[in-house]
Amino acid sequence: MNRLRPCVMALLLPVCVPSIVVTTAGGESPPYQPPMERFVTNRPRLFLSASSLPAVMEYATRTQPDLLTRIREHLRSLSPVTTLPPGDYGTESAAAAFLFLCERTPARLDQAAGLLERSITYYRDCDRKNQVVNHYSATRIHTIMAYDWLYDAMPPEARERLGRALMDHVERRLPGPHAVSGDNQSDYRSGFYGESSLLWYAGIATRGTGLDETKSAAAIAFGYDQQMRLLEHRRRAAGDDGGAATTTLGYALRADPWAEFNFFHTMKSAFGMDIAADWPYVALLPNYVLWNRLPAHVEFGVGDSFHVTNEFPDEHLFTHLAQIRHFYGQSRPEQAALAAWLQEQCPRSSYNLAWPLTPFLLTELDRSPPSRAPPSTLPLARHFEGMGQIFMRSGWGAEDTYALFTAGGLYDRHKHFDENSFTIFHKGFLAMDTGTRPTPGSHLFQYYCRTVAHNAVLIHMDGECMRRYWGEPAPGEYLSPVNDGGMGSPTGAVVRAFRTTPDFTYIASDATACYDPAKCRLALRQFVYVPPNVFVVFDRVQTVKREQRVTWLLHTAEKPSIEGDRFHADYRGGRIWCRTLLPSKAVLTAVGGPGKEFWSDGRNWALPANPVLGGESIKQPELLGGWRMEVSPQNPATDNVFLNLIETGDTLTGTNMVSARRLWDWNWTRVEFLSGERHVTVRFRKSGDIGCEIGITGAGQDLVETLGNTVQPQSEWAQNSSGSSGHRGHRHRGRCR
Repeated sequence: MNRLRPCVMALLLPVCVPSIVVTTAGGESPPYQPPMERFVTNRPRLFLSASSLPAVMEYATRTQPDLLTRIREHLRSLSPVTTLPPGDYGTESAAAAFLFLCERTPARLDQAAGLLERSITYYRDCDRKNQVVNHYSATRIHTIMAYDWLYDAMPPEARERLGRALMDHVERRLPGPHAVSGDNQSDYRSGFYGESSLLWYAGIATRGTGLDETKSAAAIAFGYDQQMRLLEHRRRAAGDDGGAATTTLGYALRADPWAEFNFFHTMKSAFGMDIAADWPYVALLPNYVLWNRLPAHVEFGVGDSFHVTNEFPDEHLFTHLAQIRHFYGQSRPEQAALAAWLQEQCPRSSYNLAWPLTPFLLTELDRSPPSRAPPSTLPLARHFEGMGQIFMRSGWGAEDTYALFTAGGLYDRHKHFDENSFTIFHKGFLAMDTGTRPTPGSHLFQYYCRTVAHNAVLIHMDGECMRRYWGEPAPGEYLSPVNDGGMGSPTGAVVRAFRTTPDFTYIASDATACYDPAKCRLALRQFVYVPPNVFVVFDRVQTVKREQRVTWLLHTAEKPSIEGDRFHADYRGGRIWCRTLLPSKAVLTAVGGPGKEFWSDGRNWALPANPVLGGESIKQPELLGGWRMEVSPQNPATDNVFLNLIETGDTLTGTNMVSARRLWDWNWTRVEFLSGERHVTVRFRKSGDIGCEIGITGAGQDLVETLGNTVQPQSEWAQNSSGSSGHRGHRHRGRCR
């Protein structure tokens, strides 16, 4: 049965196969059509072409002699090929095929063809056994590359036999009733490094072989449509700020970007078309990298991160940044220069060997602009609207304070139920996301992804059925319902206001839609950051029923010390203080410690024995969290208001936080405090429309800003003369006294 034919029909009649189409406001979008009139008929045509091959060989010899030597030595260790059992030698077969194109010796041809044969034999063995080959498609893409590169040198019998076997394997792995359980069947809305990504490469490699031209054409058409949808999907998330297919950097900066770069390379080699400049959002990735990096080369640990070290995931980053320089050195020189600078910051300053031949393709690096550090005029906050993140910082050094606010965003891939939550870092993780992702393990879907694991707000309703998250119980565990009082949707918050200046950053975000409407009428958080180290968090929460308890959360690595209406906790030289100004007579409770580290819904969702954590061991268990403060009203009510003042500092600073007082009138509440030599007043409306007023006096300042429901626009780098975040339109909404 030709199972590629449904792919063609799906492209012509998308309503028949909704799993591979995107719906828009105007209905289902038509399929993208590949420019077959531009298709290159000679070989090679995958990643290399007859016209590019001489330049690639010259560039490889001149700039990557050490890498070539390593490849030759590795291939030498695999000789003689005739003694090797079938296995996944895809990467090695492509490396040997590349060397054959350079050397044109019978010995190299025999080695490359032998590795190719053994790889394809292994894939077909896996097909017969219904066995997963690999979660990633990279090695098999290399196998298809090797087939294309060796095609002209192989005898007709080998061309037909291996080409047919390759296409049969790819077809066997398509989604459908015969798909192999455990295969990665993700589509363009994911990282697109699973089974479906193979069709594009297989179609290009087998086009014109005479094996099955209809099948090859269908594979190219399906692959092109998916790749173009992927570009559109990620472009929407990145906007004019930068971003990726997910906020979880372990995906966003590792396997995910290969889909875009490989598509650019193959459109050039197989169709003679340079399309990278048509998708400038890809060049903005360095901007997203820049804002995610914390001192000591760690990250915030967003979404499905493992939290075992929070080390910045840079295994592939050096290569991704080099590709940006290659593709955008001329059209986006500022971002290419930033990419070069970020490469210099990578502890792993080498190419990733999962794609060992990629460095040879980057012939435009010679023309890419030199490294340039980020401009000193960058704002102290950045709103990545498509990603649903607002980053804040007091500066860019090891002694500075960093924060991340999560709200909005377009997609929920690997995202938790954490809208309106925040994370704060100063010398260490002070207000932190908690938990990790054992696979399998109920900790992942019963605690880690839930609102209770984040610095957010819970609204408790008896009998609520929480939305299922991915993951399965570990052996000995059982799948039981959990009700943490959190959100029912990982997305849906609306950023109503955003404003950043050198003096403050203000955010207002409405997460009402994320909670069950049977318990929540309003979940509004207003968040003010006054550099270098003070945060004001104001929450208005309206429940449907009085008995639906509301809890305000802040997670810490170590046990917090409570003193009346305030508490503090330390971690790695940093200290966080928090004072609850509202509700009056609030109840502050510390939850955690041995046996209650991941407490939710009446039990501890502990890690399973010997948890599988992406091949990493837990070197810093405190990064998984262990304590949280719960702040609740003394008496339940339908209208709940929380006002918390947070300060970061050093453990040597002492136990006293900044002095502050709260004042109020009939519909406003305000907090006054000192920040260095400045007197700061932050005033919030308690009901009705969102309202906030910020006043700062002293140290040569005397200003008041009245902030409405506006989101400050941003451009890529621009910044106005006052030093506030670059935005088109008015520079100052407030009034100066």
